[in-house]
Amino acid sequence: MCESCDSNSAPPPTNDRRRFLRLAGLGAGALLLAGALPNRIIQAAEKTSAPPKPQNAINPDEALQRLIQGNERYVSGNSKTHDFKDEREALVSGQNPFVAVLSCSDSRIAPEYAFDTARGDLFAIRVAGNFVTDEGLASIEYGVAVLGAPLILVLGHESCGAIEAGIKAVKDHTVFPGHIPKLTDALKSSVETVLKQPGDLVENATVQNVKNSVERLKKATPLLTDALSKGKLKIVGGIYRLATGKVELIA
Repeated sequence: MCESCDSNSAPPPTNDRRRFLRLAGLGAGALLLAGALPNRIIQAAEKTSAPPKPQNAINPDEALQRLIQGNERYVSGNSKTHDFKDEREALVSGQNPFVAVLSCSDSRIAPEYAFDTARGDLFAIRVAGNFVTDEGLASIEYGVAVLGAPLILVLGHESCGAIEAGIKAVKDHTVFPGHIPKLTDALKSSVETVLKQPGDLVENATVQNVKNSVERLKKATPLLTDALSKGKLKIVGGIYRLATGKVELIA
């Protein structure tokens, strides 16, 4: 009897099993970036499956320009009229968004509206304070490696309540109830960096938080750094202005 068929043979190490399960949960794009599948297998899969929205299969610079143009339409009040019925039907088979957006949970900020995007265009990750969590990072990896998004935008905004809470926690040593301290702890570094800078502290901390998140994403994981090094991904940061709706790129 061969060793592989021996029922008494020892099971594979736990770490190996865990790695297999992680890889099994990823799509072909992620496995290619991780070096777990041969290129020929990925190429064969790509040839047999067309993206649901071919117009979203663009490079990072094109994606950024499209995002900017969408925001310009939104600011000027000339947003497109979207056919949601046809879009729903086209996306039954899957999705291939052209941008992944990490934004705040603030109800005044709606990235899909702010960039005049349709269904299937924008892969949204939201958390109060728009900072990178482990779960958010996993979602972003999925958006890039599996769904093929060529652009990541970290989107902060004016008068952010999470940033204001972070400032109170640092300056006044305010202790908030429940799980809110997890937010303020995550924002502490951004607040402390700009604490003595001239100007508006909330604005400065908001900008610094976006920059910190952009830098973390650029170094956080091989799935993202590999795509960046190959020119398949761009990571930028912006601030949403509440009064006008304009997004200013700052990183």
